[in-house]
Amino acid sequence: MTEIRWLDEEEQRTWRSFLLASRLLFDRLERDLKQDADLSFAYYEILTRLSQAPGRSMRMADLAAACVFDRSRLSHAVDRLVRSGWVRRTPSTSDARGQLAELTDEGMDKVRQAAGGHVEQVRSLLFDRLTRDQQVALREISEALATGIVEMPKLRGMGWPSQ
Repeated sequence: MTEIRWLDEEEQRTWRSFLLASRLLFDRLERDLKQDADLSFAYYEILTRLSQAPGRSMRMADLAAACVFDRSRLSHAVDRLVRSGWVRRTPSTSDARGQLAELTDEGMDKVRQAAGGHVEQVRSLLFDRLTRDQQVALREISEALATGIVEMPKLRGMGWPSQ
């Protein structure tokens, strides 16, 4: 059995601060989206990704990777968004087996309804509290963490890109 590499005091403080800030931020964003737009953070992420995609459409596999969802979770979420009238599934013209998720006009209206409050919350809770240098450092740290995690063999097997 390998020896446990315990965190030292500074690492513990860093870990706990990161965990607390992450949980508080995402819990608050989730709660506000639910209250203001009756949307979960996950559904908002899907709608936003589609709204920014060319033709407001993405292959399901690419959308799953972009949202860091496994394909089953994305399929379930898209089914709910289809029932709401915000997304439609269409066959891929380039891949007979593939499907596209396409944002409807109603879905775009929902994104617009939710975006103002959400963006203001992100600005207020995150960007307004950091200097530009801290924002750059946070982005670089986040990119390093994400790249290292995605490179893990278990995640590569789920189809997530390494970027």
